[in-house]
Amino acid sequence: MAGPGRGWRPSATLCLAVTALSAALLAPGLTQPHDLSRKRPLGLKIDQALLLVHNELIHENLTVSWLSDYCYQCLHQDLVSVPMSNASGKPSIVAVAVDSQHPITLQLNGSRAGREFPRIHYHFGEFGNYSLVVKSFDSSTKMISCNIIVNESPVNSHLPILYAFLIYMGVLSILTVGHVFVIINPVRNWFYKKLHPRDTDHLINSELGSPTRTDSTSSDVPATTWTISQWRLRSLDTFRGLSLIIMVFVNYGGGKYWFFRHQSWNGLTLADLVFPWFVFIMGTSISLSLNSMLRRGCSKWKVLGKALWRSFLLFLIGVIIINPNYCLGPLSWSNLRIPGVLQRLGFTYLVVAVLELGFAKAVAENDPLQETPYFALRDILLYWPQWVFILTLEAIWLGLTFLLIVPGCPNGYLGPGGIGDFGKYPNCTGGAAGYIDHLLLGEKHIYQHPSSNVLYQTTVAYDPEGILGTINSIFMAFLGLQAGKIFLFYKDQHKKIMSRFFIWSVVMGIISAILTKCSKDEGFIPANKNLWSISYVTTLSCFAFMLLLLIYYLVDVKRCWSGAPFFYPGMNSILVYVGHEVFENYFPFKWKMKDSQSHGEHLAQNLVATSIWVIISYLLYQKRIFWKI
Repeated sequence: MAGPGRGWRPSATLCLAVTALSAALLAPGLTQPHDLSRKRPLGLKIDQALLLVHNELIHENLTVSWLSDYCYQCLHQDLVSVPMSNASGKPSIVAVAVDSQHPITLQLNGSRAGREFPRIHYHFGEFGNYSLVVKSFDSSTKMISCNIIVNESPVNSHLPILYAFLIYMGVLSILTVGHVFVIINPVRNWFYKKLHPRDTDHLINSELGSPTRTDSTSSDVPATTWTISQWRLRSLDTFRGLSLIIMVFVNYGGGKYWFFRHQSWNGLTLADLVFPWFVFIMGTSISLSLNSMLRRGCSKWKVLGKALWRSFLLFLIGVIIINPNYCLGPLSWSNLRIPGVLQRLGFTYLVVAVLELGFAKAVAENDPLQETPYFALRDILLYWPQWVFILTLEAIWLGLTFLLIVPGCPNGYLGPGGIGDFGKYPNCTGGAAGYIDHLLLGEKHIYQHPSSNVLYQTTVAYDPEGILGTINSIFMAFLGLQAGKIFLFYKDQHKKIMSRFFIWSVVMGIISAILTKCSKDEGFIPANKNLWSISYVTTLSCFAFMLLLLIYYLVDVKRCWSGAPFFYPGMNSILVYVGHEVFENYFPFKWKMKDSQSHGEHLAQNLVATSIWVIISYLLYQKRIFWKI
């Protein structure tokens, strides 16, 4: 680090802290949080419970079907068939695994007509042991009694999250106390005397250890962190790094918790937030970087060439290196997935960069338009052609989504297909979005395992990064571009910047509330990550503006947070993203588990792997190594 004063950050001990954190996460308390004296019911997997169905009905077979609360307008699915009890009256018992992620409804039916079976709504606990006892009230009535009995209590599958939270908070507390301790003058001087004995006097006597830019380049002291941050808004890299680290964590599995995985169809989980945020902050960076290059006198053609080259590299890396269809065999044209995360980023970046280049002018330090009537809306009105273009794109998305004729599907279909919509449209997954991808790319060149195939049992391929959804990712990046314009036009006017972020957040939130009717499935256009629906974009941009406001306030205005540890991955985002995908299945990011059906072990492994990438990005930052494309 630079010196004992301003250059010091809690992150100076980051490597040691994360190493200790990794050891703590692997401790038995997190990886084996449950009572070890208990044996898991044989054959059960994560998010399952054991149900013993007791059929005490005489001369009547029993069938049980089930439906998850998270499966919207779905058909009941067969669970188990139980034969009638024998002549002696001994009940017939059949064991079956049931889902414990969400509450489910059990529908019972008998083989005799006229019987009235109740529906049972219940939320089973993971690895719990339950009995469902079905019997008649008496021989003369048609009413059936159904009771669920808890034979063995379920485990608390959320305890590993609590343990991990406490461990991280403990490490944060140690770092904070260490920071406070080290800034005490005698301790600070002794500490840096040991680290830099040749430069101690210089460091202590130069502005409390914060050398000038000239000193840092002319002396033997390595370039300091603040020399980079003074040219950048640290909040942007912190925002980007936060999105990236969450993305890495959920890509590694998120401890196998359903709320750390992508939503099956409509609605949002934590995993559904991060990619749009990454796109948003990419748009913000485009605005700032292009303005910087234009102010330095770079020609628009040169900037366009850089944008084309960067987009091409992102697309190429996504297709060749990070391709989930590798699991289908050696990569070849027959199974090459063309869409993808980096491919969408590359194309979105190109469109938004070209759009900005076409109409942008370098924003001067002293704007001569400050006295004009429309000064307060200059970041919008001066770029009205861009807004016309974006609104035209949205009109195209709406027209294709709701008016395109899709064979075998109703117009404007936004559902998952499969068993959704009561099984009426099993092959209509994604409606127009899915149809366009199949028509232009072919079924084998899109994603083969969409999140909808587990809950909704869809059988057709569907790509969440498909062609039609890219229109709305461009809109998301454009909203980020708008945030960048706010930074440029209101430079150093913190209250105005934050107030405009707040207004944008409220406006986007109101639009989302109207489109979704504040519901998961009942709105005009539900928020849907698979479709990248317009309500999904407005909802996530509402969150993005508010989160950027908060980070900007803490990091760049009050400077009470350096942005660590998220700042460091944010400075090397492409390297971290590509690296975590390429080395996903290699040690130390992955290892053989003792119990592959334990949330605790999965969570520990995923958190350790994610923490290692934080360490790597921190070390690269210290060595001033940044992979830019």
